[in-house]
Order: sequence, then structure tokens, then C-alpha cells
Amino acid sequence: MTAIGGRIAPTAKSGDLGIHSLDQFVLSVPDGSVAENFYKEFGLDVSSKDNTLSLKTFGQDHIWGSVIEGPTKKIHHLSFGCYAEDIDGLKRRIEGNGIKLIDAPPGFESNGFWFYGFDNVLTEVRVAAKCSPDTKSDVTWPAAPAGVASAPMRRKAVQGRPRRLSHVLIFTSDISAAIDFYSRNLGLKLSDRSRDIVAFMHGIHGSDHHLLAFAKSDSPGFHHCSWDVGSVGDIGLGAQHMATKGYQKGWGLGRHVLGSNFFHYVRDPWGSYSEYSCDIDYIARENEWEAGDHDPEDSFYLWGPTPPEDFAFNYESPKA
Repeated sequence: MTAIGGRIAPTAKSGDLGIHSLDQFVLSVPDGSVAENFYKEFGLDVSSKDNTLSLKTFGQDHIWGSVIEGPTKKIHHLSFGCYAEDIDGLKRRIEGNGIKLIDAPPGFESNGFWFYGFDNVLTEVRVAAKCSPDTKSDVTWPAAPAGVASAPMRRKAVQGRPRRLSHVLIFTSDISAAIDFYSRNLGLKLSDRSRDIVAFMHGIHGSDHHLLAFAKSDSPGFHHCSWDVGSVGDIGLGAQHMATKGYQKGWGLGRHVLGSNFFHYVRDPWGSYSEYSCDIDYIARENEWEAGDHDPEDSFYLWGPTPPEDFAFNYESPKA
């Protein structure tokens, strides 16, 4: 995978062993043309090659997500990036934990290794440039002096585009077991959780409050991908644009408690979501974040509209 231009990867701390980034998520959907339209309107740079859609952000070469066609919508796999000096150690640790390595699936080349993770989620660990941020992302808070209008005319407003992938939230059958699996094998650390409802994990080399999150369900599934934008205004403009294109269903504007980010979720054609997000908490590599187990009322959102009744429903479940 092509490195992001201008990024200098930091050196791993001595003794630390863990992935540094969620390098890419891959989804399977029944109709690639539907996915192409949705993600283009969302503000991503979408290209197609060999029946695979690549999801990039404008001005960067990194492929944050891919979409292939399949019978139903489902997670195809998650790909995690690590430093070259850590790949052998991660492989030994994962095999030492009794996990069997497998061949890469057809059509996917790899410089790393593959296995079925918790809940049989197909997983890749590969050598890749660090694409998780090394600092808290900048946020613009528009302000104007007295006598000057701060908001542009609506006809001149420009949709704010995502700058990068922030995180992915997947459904899991067991929150505690998922935390244990990703901690023991990939080196992720728990940021916060709420009982057996939801949990958030960050990378040990510096990342957002979470690069991977879990919500409880009876089976695995893909809930949402979250995309960092530069301001609350960008969130609003993105939501407004999607509504004009027929994607009115979703949830927002609001602010989360755990992670602190402002958000608006846009429901995709398969019942999952893409999230516009800004100002998420950042956990630097030298920070020792104190993970908490929070009551449900203190773990969802600080303010915002009432979420849809099926917001946490797993449409990939066999019971759906």
C-alpha cells in the first residue's frame, strides 16, 4: 500500500509490540455501483479496478477501505498495519496463542499474514506506513469579528471532505472476549467500555481514542466507518449534501461522551453507517490512558437527537 506523502513514521518504543494502524477495512456488498454512488456522495475519492472499489480521501494515496461484490453485505476482512521490525514478533505471538495462519484470499496480495480472528473475522496483519495520526487532528472553529458575517451564502458553501479514516466499529458476540483477543494478539489497549454493550480500543503507538470499537450483537457485523473532517461545519454540510442526494436517514448532529467527537451518521444502503466526525480525543504513545467501565447513560452521547430505534441493530445477523 502506498505511504501517505510527507508522513514520517515514528520509531516503535523499545519493548512494545502491537499494530500501529487500522490500515484498511474491506466490505462485500451485492451491488458495487450502489456503493460507488454512496461513497462518492459522502465525499470520498472512489476508483474502480478489477471489480474492486478503492476508498481514498482526496489528496492522499492511501486506500482506507475497499468494496467488493458478494451475495450479501458483510465484513470481508480487516487489515492492520505494523512496523517492519514487528511483523515477525506479531506472527510468533499470534501463532503461539494457538491461532492458525491461512493463505491470503483470492485476489488479495499481502506482505504479511492472515488468520481468522475473534468471531471468525478474517484478519490481515501487514507491514505498512503508519496511517493512524501522530497528533490530535486540527479542528477549525470558524469565528468572525463584529460586523463581519461568519457563514457563507448557502449557494457558495462547499461540502467538507473527509481527511482520513478515524475508526471502524464492528459487532461482536462477546465484548470482554473481543477486548482480550485484540489486546493479546494485536497489542491494542482498552480506552473505555460500557459493561457488555460497547468498547473502544486504541493503538499503542499513538492513535485516536479508538481505531477499533465493538458493539454487542449475536454475531459479527459492520456497524460504521468513521471519517475525520475539519470542523463541525463540515459535518453539517456533509449531512446536508447527503440528504439532498436521498440519504436522509441517520443520526446527528450530536457529541459523543467516550471519544468526545462531534458526529453525524449517514445510513448507507445496507443498514450500516458512515460517520462524519471531528475533534475526537487523542491518546499519544507516551500517554497512560485510564480506561473506564461506564454506566450506559454516560457512554453514548452527551447531546443530540434521539437515535433511531434500530441504530444498534446488526443487519448482518442471521436473525435479521
